[in-house]
Amino acid sequence: MNEDVLNTTVRKFLKKLGVTAQREIEQAVRKAAADGKLKGEPLIAKANITIDGVGLSFDVDGAIEVE
Repeated sequence: MNEDVLNTTVRKFLKKLGVTAQREIEQAVRKAAADGKLKGEPLIAKANITIDGVGLSFDVDGAIEVE
């Protein structure tokens, strides 16, 4: 296994994940705000990452502040 290739491809995946997730979250929050659905409370967020080839699955939880 080439550690440099692993590190580079993991970072590329995480960058793509981060950019895509941020865009989707911001669009959804803006739409909810425009529709009057936000109450000023933090939005609970959860993401699941899986990699089938190594049997990895884990969750990341957090909150998104909108006020």
